[in-house]
Amino acid sequence: FVQRDYSDGTTCQFQTKFPPELESRIERQLFEETVKTLNGFYAEAEKIGGSSYLEGCLACATAYFIFLCMETHYEKVLKKISKYIQEQNEKIYAPRGLLLTDPLERGMRVV
Repeated sequence: FVQRDYSDGTTCQFQTKFPPELESRIERQLFEETVKTLNGFYAEAEKIGGSSYLEGCLACATAYFIFLCMETHYEKVLKKISKYIQEQNEKIYAPRGLLLTDPLERGMRVV
């Protein structure tokens, strides 16, 4: 398992430290690139911008009923992350006998 990295507080990011158990199974560069990409996706999901502000205002104005018919920015990015993990598993990890799990399935604690 790749653990969460709390060095920058509670923002969702994972350790890029290469686990010794993977030493002979996958190249360090591929592993680090995958984790850095995931960390980038989570940073994008937690970024507050104009769309997040608008989502919040619409949510308050509609007593949160707006979320029954629209996805939040965070949910959209989580779907991108799931798709990315699936692609990485198919192209890189499964052929090497490894499997990345979606952090959402593990309470955002581990990959």
